[in-house]
Amino acid sequence: AGVASRRASEELITAGRVRVNGRIVTELGTKVDPHKDRVEVDGRRLVAEKPVYYIMHKPREMVTTLDDPQGRATIADLLHQIPERVVPVGRLDYHTSGALLATNDGDMIDALLRPVAGVPKIYAVKFQGHLDVEELDALRNGVRLDDGYRTNKAEAFVLRQEQNHTWVQLTLTEGKNRQIHRMGDAIHRRVMRLARQSFAGISIDDLRPGEYRELKRDELQQLKKKFLNPYRRAREASKGE
Repeated sequence: AGVASRRASEELITAGRVRVNGRIVTELGTKVDPHKDRVEVDGRRLVAEKPVYYIMHKPREMVTTLDDPQGRATIADLLHQIPERVVPVGRLDYHTSGALLATNDGDMIDALLRPVAGVPKIYAVKFQGHLDVEELDALRNGVRLDDGYRTNKAEAFVLRQEQNHTWVQLTLTEGKNRQIHRMGDAIHRRVMRLARQSFAGISIDDLRPGEYRELKRDELQQLKKKFLNPYRRAREASKGE
């Protein structure tokens, strides 16, 4: 019903906050029919929602949280325009613009955010100065971050060079905190601008900052085939262990 991700939902169940047909349920994996059974969380009845999936173009200078104590623009300003109640899949930094998925499908969120999924994320990165072959190879082969972590292999190629900058298309399959900025630090190149062009193969295409659209049928099918179905198979397999 779009209340929480699967992990958060399990925590609600084990905490005794979920009732099915008036009875408290604490056993994970309890089967319910959302169209027949009465399910309540903290006394509030849940109504089954149709899963929906959107791609959004997050603007720069917006936080990917629903509120901000500093009074900055938040992703909630965009989510409120969508008829259904959805949440973003992951985050983008305040100064980073680009592709951000939003959905009410908790399983899909978990499937896309688990590290082993290796979800591809394509960025356009503006580096200070002109990158040479050695620096590009370092980005491709992995660099050592400030905490000692070595990044996975990535795809990197030059889009264009300007007077004092180089635009690089960088494809990552992991998502450490401020990873691209820290990768730039590792090769002594400051990241001047950062935009995510696509997430999990879903591109923002011609969407302007602040705009969104529903996923196309073939896009959704690919997400299910590559990420959701393997996630569900792995989950079922773990139950049998």
